[in-house]
Amino acid sequence: MSKTQYAMVMDLNKCLGCQTCTVACKKLWTDGDGMGYMYWNNVETRPGKGYPAGWSDGGGGFRKGQLVPGEIPPLEKYGVPFEYDYSQRLFEGKGKPVMPHVDPQYGPNWEEDVGETDREENFYFYLPRICNHCTHPSCLEACPRNAIYKREEDGIVLIDQERCRGYRQCVRACPYKKIYMNEVAGVSQKCIFCYPRLAKGTPNACAKQCPGRLRFVGLLGDPESPVHKLVRVYRVALPLLPGKGTGPNVYYVPPFNPPRRGNYGKGILEDPRIPWRILEDLFGPPVKEVALRLEAELSKAQSGEKSEVLQLLIGRDDEVRYRIPATKDAAG
Repeated sequence: MSKTQYAMVMDLNKCLGCQTCTVACKKLWTDGDGMGYMYWNNVETRPGKGYPAGWSDGGGGFRKGQLVPGEIPPLEKYGVPFEYDYSQRLFEGKGKPVMPHVDPQYGPNWEEDVGETDREENFYFYLPRICNHCTHPSCLEACPRNAIYKREEDGIVLIDQERCRGYRQCVRACPYKKIYMNEVAGVSQKCIFCYPRLAKGTPNACAKQCPGRLRFVGLLGDPESPVHKLVRVYRVALPLLPGKGTGPNVYYVPPFNPPRRGNYGKGILEDPRIPWRILEDLFGPPVKEVALRLEAELSKAQSGEKSEVLQLLIGRDDEVRYRIPATKDAAG
């Protein structure tokens, strides 16, 4: 157990699906040998298979306190790395837009904007994902080399690259499939929550570069941090796959779920735009209560009353979205 815990809250109502966060992370952390297929941060369209494909059904985590074995996804489920042939893609060439030696069949957010259709109406939302830096990391429990550890000073989960031997039991155990095997280096690698940036008082690259201003960063135990307020005070942010027993420390404000529009002049229907089962599969049964609470706050704001939680979620300024104190002064 750590004395403090950094956490992140992502407001799914503000995600543009622009992948700026993905590019920021990729350029900073995963442009080395053996990392071509890795996206420590990715943004996937839901409903969809995600990245790697089918990760939410890949097992892992805990059941009644015991590790649950999961799958080790093959490279094809992540997407075989490929390079664009820019002469074809950007200059109206007649050939394939990728280099000829690769025929990609899947990749991060391969299903962008596809979603599903409910009675002839398409719906989808974006789901950004990073390592959850869990309170009870199943990857740590599964590692036979004790190479994975949770930092006492901030709760960030890291892999000791000197101890790791690439056994991949961490990949098997992670229910979010957010640990990746580097075949070149022979070790597992993952999101480090940009701890070198935090040490300098700078937010995570994915959060800082987000044009939608949807990410909030701080310490869960700090009453002044935005994540504390959203998770513990206003209770509008939920973890992903809470039933896996790992205690994720990345939280999501669920998307507003207004009524579906009727076809052929039938007006507004009572059915929600996104079937509740899809949101409940990701965030658990409380998601409906949270979404309805957010709708009530929105109605209050539209009537001219002040909504503190919506004002916080607007997050115009860095000072509102991020609170990154020195570690020795951090609240637990």
